[in-house]
Amino acid sequence: MSIAAESSAMQPADSTASRSEARRALVVASGAHALHDGYTDLIYVMLPIWQHEFAIGYAALGLLRTCYSGTMAGLQIPSALLSERLGTPLVLAAGTALSGIGYLVAGGSAGFWTLVLALLIGGLGSSTQHPLGSALVARAFAGSRSLKALGTYNFAGDIGKMSVPAAASLLLVLLPWQPVLAILGFAGLGAAAAILWLTPRLPAEDHAKPLDAATATATSVSGGGLHLGFWLLLTIGMVDSATRMGFLIFLPFVLVAKGASLPTVGLALTLVFAGGAAGKLVCAFLGARLGVITTVCLTEGLTTAGILALQPLPLEAALVVLPVIGVMLNGTSSVLYGSVPVLVEPAKRARMFGIFYTGTIGSGAVAPALYGLAGDSIGVPLALTAVAFVCLLTLPLALVLRPMLPASAR
Repeated sequence: MSIAAESSAMQPADSTASRSEARRALVVASGAHALHDGYTDLIYVMLPIWQHEFAIGYAALGLLRTCYSGTMAGLQIPSALLSERLGTPLVLAAGTALSGIGYLVAGGSAGFWTLVLALLIGGLGSSTQHPLGSALVARAFAGSRSLKALGTYNFAGDIGKMSVPAAASLLLVLLPWQPVLAILGFAGLGAAAAILWLTPRLPAEDHAKPLDAATATATSVSGGGLHLGFWLLLTIGMVDSATRMGFLIFLPFVLVAKGASLPTVGLALTLVFAGGAAGKLVCAFLGARLGVITTVCLTEGLTTAGILALQPLPLEAALVVLPVIGVMLNGTSSVLYGSVPVLVEPAKRARMFGIFYTGTIGSGAVAPALYGLAGDSIGVPLALTAVAFVCLLTLPLALVLRPMLPASAR
């Protein structure tokens, strides 16, 4: 069966969600993703302000960032398990409220350790968003519609990364930083109420039909009933995340070596991020049309080619190429996240998304340190070349994964 035929055969009336419920689920999940990712990147705007306000060094600033991102990454699996007992609407709303409270506490901080506590609270709240938002979208949409919907959900996160810090920067022109954080914190409380009210109460996942019966027979099952295909997908996601972070830490130095000024470096990063945001949406639709494996091989192969081509190019040509690299660099993630639902049992989607996001975020956190050591040892050009070739490890992994996917998704 083709993907188009599968899509028409899996309309909302035949799935676990009506068309209206599916739209509401996507709006809720996308809104939560935008807010939480915006909260996460808002810290970058606040770090210089907090350094001046509390007279702290760079190590302490790094600790503040780690408090939020580390707590968020480490508690995604427990958040997913909690949602299985209490339900997605309540846990997602409570997490969003906690994130808002974290910024309210940060806005009232009188010292460094209060700020640490505030960011730990915020990270705890944000740990709910990725696994629960992804699982909610996967429950509401079936077949290729799920891949497209998850791509839209991922794109919304990038919109939040741009809009929330930008809104904070504008408010900081008019107000001191404490009221700005209070305003953003109250926005989180309002969003939590909206999530609790708007999130559709979908039927229990353990009663949902499997997307493709071939998945169960074509996949080897490892200990605990988990599909081998899921672990292959996770490994591809971890290599992809490491490639993205490795590229980003070396890119400024490559551009400076070409004669770029600091404003030009900022422009270059913006071009990469803008291309990445578009890539998450474009590649999800591309994956629904071409299939998961074809799209992964295409995007990862072009990522390697783009990184290798970037180094000999002059600065002006490099700036032209960067948005295209951004599309490929970030676009793969939408295809990978969108493939999780076809490799796991419906009732376990939230916890498996929790594992998937924990693995990919953790890989992205460790990669800069490892590639940084490589840069110190062999220099930036060779280290960036290594990043490009490590990315190619995804290709044989994708080919091994191919027979484990439903025929319509390959």
